[in-house]
Amino acid sequence: MKNVGEAPQEELAAGLRSDHSTRNRVARSILDHGPSTVADLAGRLGLTQAAVRRHLDTLVSENVVEPREQRVYGARTRGRPAKVFALTDCGRDAFDQSYDTLAVEALRWIERHAGGEAGVAAFARDRIEAQAQAYRAAVESAAPEARTEALAKALSADGYAATARSAPVGEQLCQHHCPVAHAAEKYPQLCEAETEFFSKLLGTHVQRLATIAHGDGVCTTFIPRGAPQDGTSAPGAVPRDGSTQTTSTTPSASASTAGRNPA
Repeated sequence: MKNVGEAPQEELAAGLRSDHSTRNRVARSILDHGPSTVADLAGRLGLTQAAVRRHLDTLVSENVVEPREQRVYGARTRGRPAKVFALTDCGRDAFDQSYDTLAVEALRWIERHAGGEAGVAAFARDRIEAQAQAYRAAVESAAPEARTEALAKALSADGYAATARSAPVGEQLCQHHCPVAHAAEKYPQLCEAETEFFSKLLGTHVQRLATIAHGDGVCTTFIPRGAPQDGTSAPGAVPRDGSTQTTSTTPSASASTAGRNPA
């Protein structure tokens, strides 16, 4: 049984993923064909010019593309030159890079030569700690009841497309994008360190219900409402099917399940 309000949230998430996919197609078309007009892009991608403009507005705001005046070779015709859109250096860096492969190879080296799984886990914790300042500032400046939402906004600023939504006995932090999903698929210590960090930051036990790295559409973390921090008890978590799941509270998330989907 779905929670009240869950379907609209799922439809919104699906719409966000669809928009993101189309924007990637727009940016990829510019990469493949060079600076392009709205009409060029609409023709190549089978979209309306209005839809192309909407995606370009977002790409411009994200510093992925920039508008330019079209270069004219030979005699200039009457009227203003057509506006074209070109990739920025930031946008170009997003394509055809081997960062995912490099990250996996680096983690494999750590696993083999610098402490095995414990070494990978130590790296993962250090990595999230290096990014923690903005998250701490956002959460600490928010009222207790608004901290999950504040964390979601801070994560979104780092590209995680995160949202917070209410659940019957708590909240769910949903991350619709994961920049390290490929590496986390092979090294779940990255997910586990993130979940442990969320637990410490929010001052309560949390439970990871789903991860993009393990085939789910969204990384979902359950945060119980009003859970004590002394490890005595915890409310039941609400998994994706809406059933109640009982969990035991610890000061931080379980290292054995934080990056993996519950059975």
